Formats: sequence, C-alpha cells, structure tokens
Amino acid sequence: MTTTLGTASAGPGEIDTGRLEVGETRDGSPIGLPVAVINGAKSGKTLYMQAASDGDELNGVGVIQRVVPRLDPAELSGTILIVGIVNYHAFQVAEHRNPIDDTKMNRAYPGNESGTSSERIAAATFDVATGADLVLDLHQGSTSRMIDEVRVRCGGRHRLHGECLELAKAFGCGYVLDQKGPDGQLARAGPDEGVPTVDPELGGSVGWDEESIRKGVDGVFNVLRYYDFLDGETAVTTQTRARGFEQYGAPAGGLTTLESDLGSRVSAGDVLFEVTTPFGEPKAEVTADSSGILWRTRRLPQVATGEYVCSVATDIDEY
Repeated sequence: MTTTLGTASAGPGEIDTGRLEVGETRDGSPIGLPVAVINGAKSGKTLYMQAASDGDELNGVGVIQRVVPRLDPAELSGTILIVGIVNYHAFQVAEHRNPIDDTKMNRAYPGNESGTSSERIAAATFDVATGADLVLDLHQGSTSRMIDEVRVRCGGRHRLHGECLELAKAFGCGYVLDQKGPDGQLARAGPDEGVPTVDPELGGSVGWDEESIRKGVDGVFNVLRYYDFLDGETAVTTQTRARGFEQYGAPAGGLTTLESDLGSRVSAGDVLFEVTTPFGEPKAEVTADSSGILWRTRRLPQVATGEYVCSVATDIDEY
C-alpha cells in the first residue's frame, strides 16, 4: 500500500522525500517542512521520527541525516515517517523558539490547526505521530551540557508508562529520565492518544556534536531491530534511570570550576563546584546535598549570584 506524508509518497519497497505544508511566511510563500517516507517491502509497524522542534537543537537533524541513507526499503518491514525539521522558522535563524509567535514548539502539542504558527505546526505533526505505533522525538539539551539520555515524560501512573520505558530501554543510550513532563510536550501528548512516545535528549550545548549524533543513530537502529522493522538482534542493556533531581545555583558571582565530569557519581558532601574571582581567588564552594549522578551543567563558566550551575540526579535505579 502506498503511504503518503505531505508531497512524499512511497509504495512498498520505496522511499520518497517531500514537503508537508503548514502555513505561509510573511510574504505569502508556503512553508513546507522536509519529510520522508520509507515504506518497507514487507508489512509491519509504523515508526514516526521528528527533529528540531526546538530550532537550535541540531543533533536530531544530524541523526536523521545519517539514518535515512542507510535504510534500504527492500530490507524493511513496516513504515518509517520522518519530519526532519519541525520548527521551520526557528531553524532558519538558529533560535530555540519560533520567532513568529515566540513559542517553544515542544510546549504546543497537540496543537491547533486553526491556531498560531506553532500550534498549526504542532497539529500537523501530531496528526502524523498519532497515526504511528511508536514515536521518537529527537532533542538535545540546548545551551546546557548534559549526558545523552532518553526522556519518558508520560508519568509513572500513565497506562502507557511501561511501553514508553520499554521503548527508552530499546533505544539504549545508557540513561533514562523518567519524570512527568510539562503540558504541551509531544512525549506527554502522544501516550495520551495511545502511542508510546519518548524524547531522546542527545547531548547538550548548542551545536553539532558528533558523539551524541552517533549515539542517536545507534539508538534508532536499536529500535528498528527491537521492534522488527529490521532483521537482527538488539542487545538490550540495563539503563540507569533517574526520577528526581536537585539543582544547584551559584552563591556568588564569578567563574565556576566543576569538580566532576558529566555522568560521574557523587556522594553527599562532595564538592560539586567552586566559584572564584577572575584572578582565581576562592569565593564559594558548593557541595552535594545527596548522593547521585552529575546529570547536567551550564555551558559557560561565568555566573551571577543565584544563577544555575548544575543538576544532580538523586532518585536512581537500574532497570
């Protein structure tokens, strides 16, 4: 059966790319999000993937750029639907939020087809996502430095919580954040419609991180094998799961020096960071309140009083 997404249309064993129209620019030109349809030669599930719903989170775009050329529809069971760049306006100007309506796209789901620019884009992509069996919404940590993780955002009491955890484990990048997310996230809205949805956060800091992109590519192929889109075994490994976090700010202004690497275990009382003057004179030292894992840090060292410096994951287990 032929599958269509926007102007992309592919029969069994075919691949096609095109555009999904979601509105018009200020000069009246149509806006088309780049889309791809990979239609397997054999029947199976449907996977939906998207990237850059936050316009400066580029690692997901890098994942798709590398995944699609490696996919042979003749060897695929089922269908893969992709929107390669969701936040069209923000991507064009390398910004996080949609500059047309100053909206963070991943707070706009399930969207509104008659609403603002972001709501219309969210509605169009949500319509595709809810027609799938599984959803990967590829992100990265924006301006912060962070470990590669997969976020399960539906909440522990959700009826699809177990299925979302399974999808996160199959992706297999080593770390899972299992915490109910804010309203408007695709990873919150998708499960409400019965579709297991996770949010791989592939590294942090604005840019193009080859190591995080590689982990994302590996994760996508892990999912494709685990759910039988492709032949082959996926070595599902134990993941480190975090369900609670403590955030630490600077007690004084100056330059911060972190005492641990991302992903390091810390114990209560361990020094997390020091604040000094530009001349290296000590001003403050901050220690961990609880044991955990250094999960996220600011990108640049300079801080004002009270400014965010790092996060430690505290409610940790292995699953």
